[in-house]
Amino acid sequence: MLNTNLKHIESREQIEELLKTNENVMICCGRMGQMCIPVFGIMQKLEVEYPHIQFRDMDFDIPAASFIRDLPECSFFMGLPFTVYFKNGKVVKATSSIQNRKQITDILDEVFKA
Repeated sequence: MLNTNLKHIESREQIEELLKTNENVMICCGRMGQMCIPVFGIMQKLEVEYPHIQFRDMDFDIPAASFIRDLPECSFFMGLPFTVYFKNGKVVKATSSIQNRKQITDILDEVFKA
């Protein structure tokens, strides 16, 4: 399990339930490494500012992470974390590697207009 204050996804069933019951979801799939920790930290702060979005993290090395790793949108990603944005259960954006706050909020504002 990742050492963050975000809610963790640990099973495929949790992903499916999350996507089925929430319109706007951001999942960051990674490790506790130098490229992932900043993204997790930004997500923790954005939870308060974007209450209409569900923010979750997922350990890249657990079996359930194949759900994220195997998405067509992630097939050419080389760096962690894999960050995927879902609207009504469908992928609307995916990024890899470190992102800063502005890059993340630009995506949130674009794909999850309040």
